[in-house]
Amino acid sequence: MIKRFRSRDRGEPDREWRALQLLSQYAAGLAPHPLHVDLDADPAVVVMSRLPGTPLRGTQVTAEQLTALRHALTTVYTSIPAAVVHAQPPRHGHASELVDLLHAWCRTPLRGPAIVRTAFAEGSRWLDTCGDAIASADVVPVFGLGDGNLANALWDGSRVRMLDFEESGRSDRAFELAEMAEHVSAWVDTDFDVSAFLKEFELISAETTRLRECRRLFALMWLIMLARDDPANPRNPSGTTERQAHRLLAALDEMKNS
Repeated sequence: MIKRFRSRDRGEPDREWRALQLLSQYAAGLAPHPLHVDLDADPAVVVMSRLPGTPLRGTQVTAEQLTALRHALTTVYTSIPAAVVHAQPPRHGHASELVDLLHAWCRTPLRGPAIVRTAFAEGSRWLDTCGDAIASADVVPVFGLGDGNLANALWDGSRVRMLDFEESGRSDRAFELAEMAEHVSAWVDTDFDVSAFLKEFELISAETTRLRECRRLFALMWLIMLARDDPANPRNPSGTTERQAHRLLAALDEMKNS
């Protein structure tokens, strides 16, 4: 399979090639095998083996597939030695970077239905209170895929393999799981039991708390991104932004009631 990169502003081809090499060395079979790279080409090119399987996105994800997904992600998080993980650059959109981005985005009020504006206002207030603590938290580093899209998880009938590492890098487990739990692919066109998925992981207390906070962070991010979608060329079904507003408000209400 040949992947050509239209952008390299975030080091996408370098991240992809580095991840393929690491996973080939420490978790063989979980991801495509790296075959060839030309980072100086325009566009940059990464050649890799082709994996069998069907994306989980757009399907009814079964309990068996949830367990297989947990196994694949846990392999990513645990197979690469700690010293190697520490040597990796932070993933694109890591916690501190995302908090800074959202602070910038929240300076411009969202337009749209009342529910969207309400969710945005409450999310912005929450970010001002909690965002910096999320960004500066002391975490155990893991190698993160950097993309929670279920389209990147391939089911071959017995196991899940992973694709697309152009945002990958050093991260932490709670942040990575929160991204997948809140990714629009987990609910807009997929029957994915997020609660059952997260119960597959044995998290320590600090990770459980961070997971909840990071989920609110990603929920706010998705609200803003969806609200900015071009109505003339929508990428998601009508009403998706309003649904996301309800999701964010529910997450914030959970915090108030806990």
